[in-house]
Amino acid sequence: MDLTQVKMVVSDMDGTLLNSKHEVSSKFFKLFQELKKRDITFVAASGRQYNSIVNKLDVIKDDIIVVAENGAFVKKQDQELLATPLNQNTIKSTIELLRNVEGIHPVLCGKNNAYINGNSDDFVNKLREYYSEFSILNDISSFDGEVLKIAIYHFESSEKHIYPLVNHLESELKVKVSGENWLDISHMNANKGYALQHIQEKFGISRQETMVFGDYNNDLEMLAMADFSFAMANAHPNVKQAAKYRADSNDNNGVEKILELMLSQT
Repeated sequence: MDLTQVKMVVSDMDGTLLNSKHEVSSKFFKLFQELKKRDITFVAASGRQYNSIVNKLDVIKDDIIVVAENGAFVKKQDQELLATPLNQNTIKSTIELLRNVEGIHPVLCGKNNAYINGNSDDFVNKLREYYSEFSILNDISSFDGEVLKIAIYHFESSEKHIYPLVNHLESELKVKVSGENWLDISHMNANKGYALQHIQEKFGISRQETMVFGDYNNDLEMLAMADFSFAMANAHPNVKQAAKYRADSNDNNGVEKILELMLSQT
């Protein structure tokens, strides 16, 4: 595998760059400095909100591109590169659809803040890991601000308990099981693949020069945008089928091992 042509590395966060404790390894930050020396662009692409991604990568935040909210929001430093919000009718109808379903917890995701109902202390505590900025409203159906994505959480399984309720929306919206507990609903063009294509075109980097790492279904579109696509050992079966190559698990420095291999060739 000749990795000498790679000019951009794109990595998902949870289940990929982050270990099971939601930490980035010190080894990655050292490897990043080597990428920077070689003018290799690094993109962090996640279903997380922008502020949460930046908090995890604070020491390198000024040197990377951030794809947040599954591709609905892209920034480099203070420059907004892409934003793809939902329309208000979609937001209202989706919240109404979910209003009386027990055990699910919807989140309205804006560029710099998220909005939830405050009816579950357990969920509020869980949310703090993924959203560093959020507000609790009496009723999120009354919110009329810009929303990039509706994220929905279930403590047991998003694929089992949420997806069957909303899969009929797939003809008009992007509906993604983005993790064991999360499902995301967004504009049809708000996905990591569309965002990555936008970045590639803007910076003149081809898919033949792109390396991507992912572990879940919300990574499928961006894996298709790279000749060097890697599924983590802990990845969903759909991702393993779609990716061309394998990396070790997120708890065994899978991303870092491939980066070390690439850097040894350059």
